[in-house]
Amino acid sequence: MAKVLVVDDEPNIVLSIEFLMEQAGFEVTSAADGEQALEQVATHTPDVVLLDISLPGISGFDVLEALRTRSATALLPVIMLTAHGREVEREKGFALGANAYITKPFSTQALVDQVQAVLAEKTL
Repeated sequence: MAKVLVVDDEPNIVLSIEFLMEQAGFEVTSAADGEQALEQVATHTPDVVLLDISLPGISGFDVLEALRTRSATALLPVIMLTAHGREVEREKGFALGANAYITKPFSTQALVDQVQAVLAEKTL
């Protein structure tokens, strides 16, 4: 069973994504901020990370950058999941190494499809 880490500071969003991912057959853990996300990745390496940009403390962009600089997590699939839909933010996400960028509100099926797609790419 693939492990998904949901990183978002909005509890109701975390709950709905956890439910959605569990229904799709994934094991789910969550983190409410960037520091927790980095700790979770270090201790329970997930198969994919769903990462919000606007987090207390370390931003999602900073978390992504930290993951990409560590050899153990350099190739860890990261999907940016955020309300920030401006082109400049999308470009920054991809420049820092995001595998995908989904803006809120999002289609639940599109999110599940995207997670499955990055996991499929990872196993190639």
